[in-house]
Amino acid sequence: MDVRDDDSVGTRVLPSEPSSRRAWGMTSLLLLLTILNYSDQAVFGIIAQPIADELGLSSSQIGLVGSLFYLTLTAGGLLTGLLNRWMSLRWAMVLLAFAWSFTAVPLIAAASLATLIISRLLLGLAEGPSAPLIFTATYSWHPASRRGFTGAVLTSAAAFTQFAVIPALAFVTVKFGWRAALVCLAVATAVWCVVWLARWKEGPYLGKGAGEPNADEVGTEEIAKVPWSRIFLTKTFVTSAALGMSVFALGSAVLTWLPSYFEVGLGYSRLEAGTLSGLPAIVGLAIALTTSVLSDRLFRRGSTTRFVRIIIPSVGVLISGAVLVSMPAITTPAVAVAAISLGYGFSLPTLPLVQAAIVELSPPRQTAGTLGVLIAIFTTGGLIAPYATGLIVDAASTPAAGYTASFQVFGLIAAVCAVLTISFAKPEKDSPRP
Repeated sequence: MDVRDDDSVGTRVLPSEPSSRRAWGMTSLLLLLTILNYSDQAVFGIIAQPIADELGLSSSQIGLVGSLFYLTLTAGGLLTGLLNRWMSLRWAMVLLAFAWSFTAVPLIAAASLATLIISRLLLGLAEGPSAPLIFTATYSWHPASRRGFTGAVLTSAAAFTQFAVIPALAFVTVKFGWRAALVCLAVATAVWCVVWLARWKEGPYLGKGAGEPNADEVGTEEIAKVPWSRIFLTKTFVTSAALGMSVFALGSAVLTWLPSYFEVGLGYSRLEAGTLSGLPAIVGLAIALTTSVLSDRLFRRGSTTRFVRIIIPSVGVLISGAVLVSMPAITTPAVAVAAISLGYGFSLPTLPLVQAAIVELSPPRQTAGTLGVLIAIFTTGGLIAPYATGLIVDAASTPAAGYTASFQVFGLIAAVCAVLTISFAKPEKDSPRP
């Protein structure tokens, strides 16, 4: 049972009513943090060209910096379980948010390739545990039957960042310089920390510490821990992680290089490129929310986890791959923008739906650790993609040819992983719950 927190009296409501004002108020706090998280990652796409111009950096050097960020992001994600054990979600979130908001100080104070690398490495390490803990905290307010939609809402922060925050940061960059954009993000994160400390309370679905089972939801039955190998070595986990990694690679390439692709590859101005980079996000947001609502509805009506959270997003990735493979044949800028929008958009529902499927395979007390490892594997795609894209662009005959070739490669890899996931991921069969 979900116990709704009321100012005057505590009243019990059924778990089928998770979308209360209280639950969504807490979720909104986490959504704001997710937007700031994505903004700190995505701002590099906006400031990459100005920094490259100022410091005389090549595309491969910028791509290397983007990839190194995902190296420490992956390492940080693996620390999620330990961090969740050492401190409460309240203080873990504040620690991480403050840490990443001040990683830009060395770069602002003394811009160089070395300080750029150090800044992005520290940012990745601080943000690594953030996404698993954010999802864990959000799931504490929503039952399994609603987690496809709530996960998509969090993931849609990436889309919102692209079509709302990034154009605003592009404007700040053009008018006041790239350092001003970093300062704006640091101030916004500090303000969020104050609101978080004043408002946050943990929900009823994962219990104290976001790791213990909730007696109201599972009755008096003890849910024991299972060996981690029984989760991580299943075909469902392995193929789903590979699919998420390929989608993350595509997304990281888009976040890092899309503004530069629009500016250098397609000939748009810097401000136009920053604004147009929001179009794929708008398409992705619409597709992700629609798909997640459909997934949750089918789940509540009795469809299997495999169908609603494995097959449906995998088919979306196949569509995405097909569109991106055709990119080199597209020469009209407006059509190229539409194609990259669809290619990115159909991949967007994958991560929240796959995460919701994998969480169902782990006992509640192992949720944070499971998500930490899963998302760490996802982010290894980001370790490879930005640098690989930079190398491809530097080696291509024109920047436009290099960008479209890289999108084609990542689309094809994602499509192959989708086929493998459809073939081998079977959550009901692989469930390690005792």
